Amino acid sequence: MVVIRLSRNGKKHDARYRITVADSKRFVTGKYLEILGTYIPTPRGAEKKVEIDLAKYESWVKKGAQPTIRVKHVVKLAQQAK
Repeated sequence: MVVIRLSRNGKKHDARYRITVADSKRFVTGKYLEILGTYIPTPRGAEKKVEIDLAKYESWVKKGAQPTIRVKHVVKLAQQAK
């Protein structure tokens, strides 16, 4: 099964996440099929909180990829920011 989930990057106390498409059996930060965007919970300066390619996201969902609850929330934030 293919899932759309967050993969943590960044430093300690400075979390940054990639929104990735991956096989559900793979490790969270392991091999992925595609990166759809980024999510920074606490942006600083000119950083954007959410950057995501919504067209690619919709394409993967139509193909049957299951987004996690947190990813759904992040996509909602991105749609509100537009």
